[in-house]
Amino acid sequence: MYPTDRPRRLRTTPALRRLVAEHDVAPRQLVLPMFVADGLAEPRPIASMPGVVQHTLETARRAAEDATEAGVGGIMLFGVPEPAAKDADGSAGCDPSGILNRSLRQLRADLGDSTVLMADTCLDEFTDHGHCGVLDEQGRVDNDATLEHYARLAVAQASAGAHVVSPSGMMDGQVGRIRGALDDAGHADVAILAYSAKYASALYGPFREAVGSSLKGTRASYQQDPANARESLREVTLDLAEGADMVMVKPAMMYLDIIRDVAAASTVPVAAYQVSGEYSMISAAAERGWIDLDRAILESLLSIHRAGAGIILTYWAADAARMLWQ
Repeated sequence: MYPTDRPRRLRTTPALRRLVAEHDVAPRQLVLPMFVADGLAEPRPIASMPGVVQHTLETARRAAEDATEAGVGGIMLFGVPEPAAKDADGSAGCDPSGILNRSLRQLRADLGDSTVLMADTCLDEFTDHGHCGVLDEQGRVDNDATLEHYARLAVAQASAGAHVVSPSGMMDGQVGRIRGALDDAGHADVAILAYSAKYASALYGPFREAVGSSLKGTRASYQQDPANARESLREVTLDLAEGADMVMVKPAMMYLDIIRDVAAASTVPVAAYQVSGEYSMISAAAERGWIDLDRAILESLLSIHRAGAGIILTYWAADAARMLWQ
């Protein structure tokens, strides 16, 4: 006798599968990270991230407009200064004429409020040592001294036009210090996307090429240990108490359990970052013909959304948005 319970009945046609789908990724949930570099005459390809470039300001303007027209929810900007502009304090990050703040001003003038303009609020792109904070006399990252630099970064980015500032350095107290600085400077409406659960992952290598990182060594003393899950909830709880408007898990695909736990506990929107190593692994497999690129992109994003992320940062944001409209 045939079974009466036949789940396959709901899989027989594309229309039926679409009707009963439990999860959908929408273009509005995607955020495109973009790198804008100083001193370039034309875009510079990033060898370890096929299809991704360091933009000039002019090409960044065109790419941002293209992504906005495709329906992406936001753009996350990273600035790449010339090596000579880097110093121990990452002062180029606060410079109104520095590449990141200059780009924020231009994209806000171009796009207004038609998309959400986000800024990476960290020092690692701007320091000559490559760490996410300033160093003490022993060469260790000084958490409390770094908070003052983050406060200045956030105010500079908000003044340049960022709708959202995004502290990614995993310093204790960073959200509260930035919130206070923004409010004092008249930027109470600027939101904070906190990188609350950012792991010391092996998947950041291509990103370090993308931003021209000067890092020697490791960030394991301030980013989370991949072995630990419970401390993510502790980090998220602290960031929420300090006023985070959104929280982030990074990386995404190897941390779906963390996304699920954070989504269950968070009272604010949850984001996840499909990082450079995830992008590069899928791209490399597709280049060799081992997987179908478009299907892998959409399946990877769906898995991140299914785990609980309502916002996904991905280098495929514009491409995926166009596929999702089809």
